[in-house]
Amino acid sequence: AAGAAGMARALGLLLLPLAVLAARAAEEEVRIEVLHVPEPCGPRSKKGDLLNAHYDGYLASDGSRFYCSRTQNEGHPKWFVLGVGQVIKGLDIAMMNMCPGEKRKVTIPPSLAYGQQGYAQGKIPPNATLIFEIELYAVNKGPRSVEAFNQIDKDKDKKLSQLEISEYLKEEFARDGKKRHPSVHDEILTDIFKKNDHDGDGFISAKEYNVYQHDEL
Repeated sequence: AAGAAGMARALGLLLLPLAVLAARAAEEEVRIEVLHVPEPCGPRSKKGDLLNAHYDGYLASDGSRFYCSRTQNEGHPKWFVLGVGQVIKGLDIAMMNMCPGEKRKVTIPPSLAYGQQGYAQGKIPPNATLIFEIELYAVNKGPRSVEAFNQIDKDKDKKLSQLEISEYLKEEFARDGKKRHPSVHDEILTDIFKKNDHDGDGFISAKEYNVYQHDEL
């Protein structure tokens, strides 16, 4: 029995740090309050999608507003790719699984915002908990999504050839209707391969393309 008691005590000591860690993790979570969800709700946002949203940012400590997208950039909603660090980590988490027309109020701890440093330029003090009110307008396929890769990869061999990317560029140029000198097409094509074809084999693999969602292609 003494052996069993000793074992229980040892297990208790082992579990204690886990309990402390769990409590700490709970403090560091993004809290999400859904204010409005349209019916029907779709498509839902996922990592790698291109989002268009308006948001206001407030300091939790005193409720003062430090950011308003409606008064910046001539009032245009902001575009950014979700889940790749174009916004603070807390917003990347808070805006997952949202659909166009949805509104959320989210609370972001300092560790998922500007941390101990703060962000003086943005009037955010050190260790600040932030509150954002978000309205999402659009969820589009991102520039590095699996769908985009598959669209370019016409022969479905899981790699992009010069010809496939050349054809894709022609389609994109035709879509926006701007007149360009043919040399521009070649320059862009050369640049794409210089920046993406890391092993120099003349193809851009799915890994080199750096698909944001780590889905299987």
